[in-house]
Amino acid sequence: MSADAETIRQALRENQDEPEGPARNARSERLLAEAEQCGDAGLLIEALVHQLQVYNYSSEKDKMFVPFARLLRMWDEQPGEFSDFMTHHLFWMFKWVSSSMTDQPHIPLASIEKWQAEMEHRYRLAGYSERAVRQGELEIARHLGDRERGERAFTAWLAADRDRMANCHACELHGQGSWHVWNGRDEEALKSWAPVLEGEHVCAHEPHAALASSLLPLLRTGRAEQARAHHLRGYRMVRPMESMRYSAALHIEFCALTGNEARGVEILAERPAYFTDSGNPGSLLSFLTVTALLMDRLVALGHGGQPVPGPAGTEWTAASLAVEARARALDLAARFDARNGNGYVGGETLERLARVPLLDRLPLGVRAARPVKAAPAAVRPAASVPEAQAPDLAALLAEAYRLSEAQRPEAREAWQVVGERAGAEGVDLAPLDRANLEDHLGMDGTRPPAEAAEAFARAAGLYEAGGDAGEAVAARARGAFARALDGAVDEADALVAPLVERALALHAEGGATARQASGVLVCRARIAEQRMLRAPEEKAHEAAVAKLEEAAREVLAFTEPRGGEDRVATRTAEALGFLGDVAAHRGDAPAALGLYQRASAEVYAAGLPWAAVEYETWTAQTAAGLEDFATAERAARKALEHGEPFVGPSGLARLHLRLAETLAACGQLPEAADRALDASHWADEAGEGDTLGVYARHQLGGWLLPLGRAAEAAAVLEAVLPDISAEHHGEGMLVQTLWWLGDALTALDEPRAAAEHWLRAADVARGWPEQHDHAMLAQLAGQALYRAELNPEAERAYARAGELWRSLDEMPGLVRTLRVRAWIALREDRTAEARTFMAEAERECAARPELDAELASTYRQTADLIVQSCEGEPGEAPDDPVRLAYEEALGYAGRAAETFRTAGSGHLGLSTAAVLMAAWLEADLGRGPAALERVRVVLEAYDGVPEGTDETVDARRAEAESVRAYVTQSA
Repeated sequence: MSADAETIRQALRENQDEPEGPARNARSERLLAEAEQCGDAGLLIEALVHQLQVYNYSSEKDKMFVPFARLLRMWDEQPGEFSDFMTHHLFWMFKWVSSSMTDQPHIPLASIEKWQAEMEHRYRLAGYSERAVRQGELEIARHLGDRERGERAFTAWLAADRDRMANCHACELHGQGSWHVWNGRDEEALKSWAPVLEGEHVCAHEPHAALASSLLPLLRTGRAEQARAHHLRGYRMVRPMESMRYSAALHIEFCALTGNEARGVEILAERPAYFTDSGNPGSLLSFLTVTALLMDRLVALGHGGQPVPGPAGTEWTAASLAVEARARALDLAARFDARNGNGYVGGETLERLARVPLLDRLPLGVRAARPVKAAPAAVRPAASVPEAQAPDLAALLAEAYRLSEAQRPEAREAWQVVGERAGAEGVDLAPLDRANLEDHLGMDGTRPPAEAAEAFARAAGLYEAGGDAGEAVAARARGAFARALDGAVDEADALVAPLVERALALHAEGGATARQASGVLVCRARIAEQRMLRAPEEKAHEAAVAKLEEAAREVLAFTEPRGGEDRVATRTAEALGFLGDVAAHRGDAPAALGLYQRASAEVYAAGLPWAAVEYETWTAQTAAGLEDFATAERAARKALEHGEPFVGPSGLARLHLRLAETLAACGQLPEAADRALDASHWADEAGEGDTLGVYARHQLGGWLLPLGRAAEAAAVLEAVLPDISAEHHGEGMLVQTLWWLGDALTALDEPRAAAEHWLRAADVARGWPEQHDHAMLAQLAGQALYRAELNPEAERAYARAGELWRSLDEMPGLVRTLRVRAWIALREDRTAEARTFMAEAERECAARPELDAELASTYRQTADLIVQSCEGEPGEAPDDPVRLAYEEALGYAGRAAETFRTAGSGHLGLSTAAVLMAAWLEADLGRGPAALERVRVVLEAYDGVPEGTDETVDARRAEAESVRAYVTQSA
C-alpha cells in the first residue's frame, strides 16, 4: 500500500535535511517510486526535483541526468503541472546538469555543446538573462583549455544582468576568482573571493569551496598564516560533506606542499570512499592527482615503505599508492583528452603532479601522527666539498678547544665532529683529546644518565693519564651528579664529598684551576637539588632545601672573591640560581626573582648571554606569578633570543610556550597564539607532540577564541581533544578543553555539538569538591540544547543546573534556570507548567531583596510568556480570554517597570523597556491615551541625552515613536 501524498512530501522534506551520501540518495529513490504510485503529477515533479538535488550534492552526480531528462520531458508535455516554485527549480537545475557534463568523460563533447545551446535557447524563451549561460560556457572553455573562448565568456558573464537564474553571489565570486587563478592572477582572485571568505556572501557550499581554492594563492602571495587559518577553518566545513571531494583534494595538496604530509595522510584516511566513488570523474581526477603528489613527497622524504590508507582490499605503502594513484590519474586524464580532442587535461595533470613544496614546513597547530623517522639525507658527492677545503683533524681539534675555552654551547657538537673524523681516519687521539671527547659525550643531555656517568668515568681516567688531575676530579664529580639524575642520590652524595675535598686541596696546591674546583662544588649543589626535588615528605624536603642553600653558599664563598677570574662567572650564576630555587620553595617569590636576575646579570657581564637562558626563563615565570608582566615579558624574550640558536627542538618548544603564556597573561593574545603555534610545532619536531605539544595546542585553541577565530579554535581543540586524558593531563585540562570547544562551536552556530562537549565536561566536574564549574557547565549545555530545539534534553540540563545552583546558594543562577524551563514548557504547549516555573522563580526572588533585578526580569518574562501563550488578538468583550490574559500581562509589565526603577539607576534601560512593553499592551487593548502616557514617561526619562550618543537611548526613542505611530494608525 502506497503512502499518501502529504506523507511523501513530509518525507521529502526530512530527507533534504539528512547528511549527503548514498543513504540519502537511496531514500530519494524509494520516495520517487512511492510518488510514482500516487498518480499525482505535481508530487512526481517534486520527487524528481528532490532526487536531482541529492544526486547533485553527492558522489553519485552521474545519476542526475536521467531524472533531469524526465523532468524536461514532463515540462514539454505537461507544463501546467509545474508550480511556479517547481518551474524555477527546473530552470535552475539546467545549470547543474549542463556544467556537470564536463566532469563525465563518457559524454561526447558534441552533446555537451548541444546541451549548452539548449540551455541558452530555453533561458531566452523564458525571459532569463544570459548570465548563467555565459558562466556555463566559461566552465566548458576552462575544461578545454580554450583561453580565448573563456575570456569572451567571462566578459559576457559579468556584463549580463543578474536575475533569478544567476548563481548566488558567493558561488559567482568563487567562479570569478577561480578564473583569475587559472590565468595566473592570484591577487585578483583573492580580491574576488574576499566577500565570501569574510562571510558577507555565503551559501550551502561557500565559503567552504573558496577557502579551499584560496590555499595555494595565499601561499604563492606570501600569506602563509592566512593560508593556515583557511585550512583549519575550511577543512572543518568540507569534512562532513561527501560532495566536496574536489575541495578536500585542495586541502590535501596544501598539506603536501607545506611540509604537512602526515596531516594529508590523515585526510585521506577519513574518506576511503573517495578512492572509488566514480559518480564524478572530474573530482576523482583531482583527488587521485593530489594523492599521487602527496605519496611522491613521502617517498622523496624516505617514507616509501610507510603504510598509508588507500583503496579498500589492498595494503598500501606510500610507494605503491604513488604508482597506483599516478597511473589512475593519467588514465582518467587521457579519457578526458580523448573526449575533448586535445591534450589539455593530461598536461594540466602532469603539471600538478610535478609541483614542489612552497614551504619546508608550515605549522598548523594540529598534530598528525608523524611518519617514521626520515631516512638519512644522501651523502653529497665528494666534488661538492673539495677535500682541500675541508678542515683537517688538527683544525677540528683546535676549533673544539677554542669553543670549550669560550664556554660556547656549540662545543659539544664540535667534539662530536672530532670523534667522527678521528674514527673515519683511524686516528688514535691523544689522552687529553680523548678525555675531552668523552667528557662532552657525558655532557650531552640527550643521553641516559647511566651512559653519561660511564662517559665521565672514562674521561676522568684519560684526564689523569694526560696529567690533568684538576679536570679528572671535576669529571668524576660530573659523573656523581649523573648518578643522582639516575635516582641514586645517596650514592652520589657519598661520591662527591671526598671529591670536594680533593678539588679544594688541588686548587690550594696549584693542581686545579678555580673553574675546575668550583665545578666540583657546583656538582655537590646539583646533587643537593636532586635530593630536594625527590624528597618524599615535608620534613625531608625542608632538610634538603637547607642542604641546597648551604651547598650554594659554599660555591659563592669560593667564586665571588675571584670575580671574573678563570671563567667562574657561570659557577657564580648557577649558585645564585640555586638560591633562587631555595627562595621559591620557601614561598619568597620576590627574593627568588632578584636572585634569578642576579644570575642572568653575572653571565651577561662575563659575555656569555647563552648561559642566561635558564635564569631568564625562571625570571619570566616568577615575575609572571608576581604579576610583574613587563619584567616577565622582557625575560621570556631574552631567553628565546639567546637560546634559539642552540637549545634544540625541545628547548625551543618550552621557550616559545613560556613567552606565549607570559604574553597571554598580559593580554597580548595575537602574539601569544603565534608563539603557542610555534611551541606546538617544535614539540612535534622533538617527539613530544603527545605531551608538551598537547598542552601547547590546548592553550592555542583557548587563545584563538577571544580573538574571534572560532573556526580555527574549534579545529585545533577538536584535533587535540583525543590526546587529552584525565589520567595523563588532569581533569582540569580536560574540562577546560571541552569548555573552550563548546564556546567555539557555539560561536560557529553548532549548538548540539557544543552541548555534547559541555555535558561531558560537566560529568567530569561532577566529582569535584567545588561544584560551581559543574553548575555552570550544566547551564551552558542547557542553553545550547535549547538553541538546538532539543527540548527534553534542555529541560534535564537546566533542572540539573538549577539543583546545583540551589545547593551552592547561588539564587540568581537558580532563578534563571527556572525561567528558561518555563519557556521550554511553553514551547511544548505546557502552558500551566510554564506558569508554575515562572511563579516559582518569582517566589525565590521575592524572598531575597538583593534579587530585585532578577524579580523584575521575572515579572517582565512572565508578561511576555502570557502574551505568547495566547492565540489571536484580544477581543472587545470584557470576559474575552485573550483580553483577560493581556490585562494580566499588563500588570506584570507594570510591576517589572517599577521594580527595575527602584533597583537603581543602572537598570534604567530595562525599566524603560518594560514601560514600552506595557505601552504596546495598552495599545493592543484599545487604550491609546494610556499607551501614549507611557511613551511620554520613556521619552522624559531620556531628556537631555543627545541623539546618537547612547545606543540604548536611541533604541528606546525609536520604539516609543513606533508605539505612537501604532496608536495613531489604530485610532
